[in-house]
Amino acid sequence: MARRNRARRGKVILVAGGAGFVGSHLCSALLDAGNRVICLDNYLTGSPANVRSLNGNPYFTVIEQDICDDIAVDEPLDQIYNLACPASPPSYQADPIHTMMTSVTGTGNLLRLAERHAAVFLQASTSEIYGDPEEHPQQEDYWGHVNCTGPRACYDEGKRAAEALCFDNLRVGSVDVRVARIFNTYGPYMQPNDGRIVSNFIVQALKNEPLTVYGSGEQTRSFCYVSDLVEGLIKLMNCQPNPGVPINLGNPGEFTVSELAELVLSKVASASTIVHAPLPPDDPQRRRPDIARARTLLGWQPKVALHDGLSHTIAWFQRTLAKQRAVRGPGRTRRRPQQPVLSQDL
Repeated sequence: MARRNRARRGKVILVAGGAGFVGSHLCSALLDAGNRVICLDNYLTGSPANVRSLNGNPYFTVIEQDICDDIAVDEPLDQIYNLACPASPPSYQADPIHTMMTSVTGTGNLLRLAERHAAVFLQASTSEIYGDPEEHPQQEDYWGHVNCTGPRACYDEGKRAAEALCFDNLRVGSVDVRVARIFNTYGPYMQPNDGRIVSNFIVQALKNEPLTVYGSGEQTRSFCYVSDLVEGLIKLMNCQPNPGVPINLGNPGEFTVSELAELVLSKVASASTIVHAPLPPDDPQRRRPDIARARTLLGWQPKVALHDGLSHTIAWFQRTLAKQRAVRGPGRTRRRPQQPVLSQDL
């Protein structure tokens, strides 16, 4: 089901997964830059609320559809961003077969759409293709250390297969493809219950619940604020000539999980404590991007420090949770969901 607006300006850009966390920020930035934006999303993990503020824009259209189905767009496209895939373990493990097919069949469908329109194509890949890395920091020429039959394989191997599809299309000259490997990203419009490490800690702190740290807490992650990531994606899409290689996009600042928990607690007036739980299978011990390619080829590096980005994100969650309490009203409580596994990705 689509809402069509015939007005056109700038480039015409399709954002698959445009109602998701990163996708909604990308749609907004592309509109602000003077483009016509088509958001395609099946709302499996995205939300109409994420793009509600854009619906009154005459240059914005929403198509509700799964990319695993045949895709037809009745106007010329200049660019296609593919961000359409669940990114947190609770989401992508809920239907692992669909997750794999989203990366393979869905990406293939979008590549054919790009070929028909002669559109430039950007694939949102992931740091998960490096698995539990034996190289640190991770450079793009590292092939990874991935369990191809484990519970994370539907996502890890699906994204690796999607990269193979993209570079095969680039080699045969059918589509102008760019591939971004996205490291941990956070910011407003994250779902409170999505299982990502930043949202988990913030929501638990705001609710005065214990912050759940999996394993020892000494495993490390790097956290990129969403506005920095979106700038990198746009720079990669418009880079000339095509880099022809995958590009890491993330913040190279490295923090332990325990350090992140303590930082969140320092920013939230909370009675929360920290508790430990067993480490999930195949959880990476260290994760940090080498962004030399992004600096050299794109002129990009992140600007927002974790301290500042967390402040913005916490403020957004405070407003969101307050609205949810107001909607439920007094005396109504929800059954607490099972504690999700922390995501290491988008």
